Amino acid sequence: MTFLIETIKLGLANLRLQMLRSILTALGIIFGVAAVITMVSIGEGSTAEALAQIERLGAKNIIVRSQRPPESQDVAGGQQRSRSLSYGLTREDLRVVEMNFPDAEAIVPLKEVGGQVLRGQKRQVSQTIGTTPQLMDAARLTLARGRYLNERDMEERALVCVIGAEVAKEMFFLEDPLGETLRVDETPLQVIGVLGGVGLSGGAGATRVGRDINLDIHVPITSARAVFGDTVVKRESGSFQMSEIQVSEIYLVAPTRERVIDDAANLRRLMDQRHPGMEDLGMIVPYELLETARKEALTGQWISGAIAAISLLVGGIGIMNIMLASVTERTREIGIRRALGATRRHIVAQFLVETGVLSSIGGLIGVVLGLSLSVGLNVLVPLLPQAPLVGKHFPADASLPTLVSAWSVVVAFLVAAATGLVFGIYPARKAAAQDPIVALRHD
Repeated sequence: MTFLIETIKLGLANLRLQMLRSILTALGIIFGVAAVITMVSIGEGSTAEALAQIERLGAKNIIVRSQRPPESQDVAGGQQRSRSLSYGLTREDLRVVEMNFPDAEAIVPLKEVGGQVLRGQKRQVSQTIGTTPQLMDAARLTLARGRYLNERDMEERALVCVIGAEVAKEMFFLEDPLGETLRVDETPLQVIGVLGGVGLSGGAGATRVGRDINLDIHVPITSARAVFGDTVVKRESGSFQMSEIQVSEIYLVAPTRERVIDDAANLRRLMDQRHPGMEDLGMIVPYELLETARKEALTGQWISGAIAAISLLVGGIGIMNIMLASVTERTREIGIRRALGATRRHIVAQFLVETGVLSSIGGLIGVVLGLSLSVGLNVLVPLLPQAPLVGKHFPADASLPTLVSAWSVVVAFLVAAATGLVFGIYPARKAAAQDPIVALRHD
């Protein structure tokens, strides 16, 4: 025990004598560990956000939606022709789905209606959806205020609506929307509820769900059919689109997660029989997206690990080079220690202590730096759009989510410490192998 303590004291004393060189030697380990923790936290944060977005769609959901078939995109002279199109899901499709999936937890139809939403001088392109009260649970929606649609609204074909968070913000800025009226085309609708904000607005999330849910307006599907019919007219940027769609989407909620893949395959076959080629239909299976995202995340972790290994390898090589130079400089010191009775084991231990201390301290500093960068990026990146000079180069919703994982911190530090020891073995053995008489004669 006394030998170990004395060896550690001697190693620390030698490092203090060459403080600047010790710091520069440890920089490779410091930045390597910091890079590992930061990169892994960025990867984990992005992955967690992507998985959360998919989870919000409902892991047990299977979504079938009507989509404009490719051959309907007629273009002449750079202008899209205005014509009426009939495509997508029908009420008969909905009935067939209900017959073939009797044990489904829920089967929820959605029907797009209206061309514009108006309130006073404010207007926006309609994203009004006729649906049933079951959509609240199927789509995992939340309420910020008021209430959602209920069975009484369905029976009475009530002219009421529940609006998304962005609609409330744009149409009722600094006003209470509950009890107020919106017009969809020429039909007045009373606002009875406001949906909670959904993190799928914009970006990949909106692409997955097919639209920004924060801009939705939900009305009873019975009212949608009775008041608006099946024809939807869209006027936007000089274009004119008229479509006849009986059912825009169907949410099928499988009874268990284990049934999702099989039910999705059965639903695909069923829809392919009724719509050969499914050119006017699309299908989203969040569970499949979830599994794909997890596999991509695993691949990203392997890539991060490879980069981490390279970073720490460079740091280890730096330590070995400095220690080899130190062996040459301290040849006479090694000879004196051997002449006074130090064994080769003592010399090896002394040099391994020095490399171990260098890599361990470097690893600790790297951990602190990596954690600071991970937390700092999460806080600072959203502030960049407001920064002078550079703010214009960043989108308004700029973000870089990070998630520090305990395993990355522990592994990075342990690998850093091990790297120092492994790359210190060769210089230590070289120092111990020197002949004491030759070492004493060294100038």
